[in-house]
Amino acid sequence: MEQDKIRIKLKSYDHKLLDQSVKQIVETVKRTGSSVKGPIPLPTSRRRWAVLRSPHKFDQSREHFEIREFKRMLDIVKITPQTIESLMEISLPAGVDIEVKMRG
Repeated sequence: MEQDKIRIKLKSYDHKLLDQSVKQIVETVKRTGSSVKGPIPLPTSRRRWAVLRSPHKFDQSREHFEIREFKRMLDIVKITPQTIESLMEISLPAGVDIEVKMRG
């Protein structure tokens, strides 16, 4: 029989903001008596595209852009009611997307 665990996936375009959020979650979980596996860095997704600088004359002149999305994953095991309560009260920065799944 597998123990209950919470899997948290975080995504952000700013890696410093992401690491700061992960650190805040890990500190909160450890303070409430649960244990954490991770953070596990997931592969960074990169999107690249090119845009013409001038729409009329110079066809070879282009600007190149890239956006990177950084991801981290945490598993919380040995869950206590205090852990769930304190995770609900955490306020993360606006640039961080969080996905929480309960596994049993």
